[in-house]
Amino acid sequence: MKSAIRYLRAHADEYGIDPAHIAVWGESAGGYLAAMAGVTGNVETFDKGDDPDQSSRVEAVVDKFGPSDMSRIAADFDANPQRAYAAADNPIARYVEGTSGRQPLTARPVASGPANPLSYAGATDPPFLLFHGDQDRLVSPSQTLILHQALRAAGVSSTRYVVHGAGHGDLAFGVDPQSSYLWSSNETMGVIVSFLQRTLR
Repeated sequence: MKSAIRYLRAHADEYGIDPAHIAVWGESAGGYLAAMAGVTGNVETFDKGDDPDQSSRVEAVVDKFGPSDMSRIAADFDANPQRAYAAADNPIARYVEGTSGRQPLTARPVASGPANPLSYAGATDPPFLLFHGDQDRLVSPSQTLILHQALRAAGVSSTRYVVHGAGHGDLAFGVDPQSSYLWSSNETMGVIVSFLQRTLR
């Protein structure tokens, strides 16, 4: 992700990009990646790959229903999903480390440390806009809440919306259409456009 941001800056003239005004926006796992890019602008550990002379900092982040502390991803779900998330081979556990899943997420230090955006929240981070559906059964709404709280505690401008009736994902996710439409409504998209216009000017 950070390499891609540096690439955009290195080729800004070619693509007609203003390198001083770059935002990231993601949903679900993409929301997590957007959040990580937002909070690690000054963390050189993650700046691997090409165009090392370019900055990977961004000026705004939109995170829609992304996880944050994956070691607590099911902490406030009921017993059945907690058991599923505790299984070493569950899909999200494999996603975290790119393995076949040897340990549950709760036992993986990477989930609560190096791979956790809460670990990096700092006063120089860009403004964040967070969304979550109150009917999300895959990633608990508490995941964007704890990120929002960490950002605010660090002095970062963060705004969070809970969308009533929305589940996990828009129409691209192929889930319940009624729930999905809420993510593409004029109201939701208007909030995002206004945020980007305000932060990117």
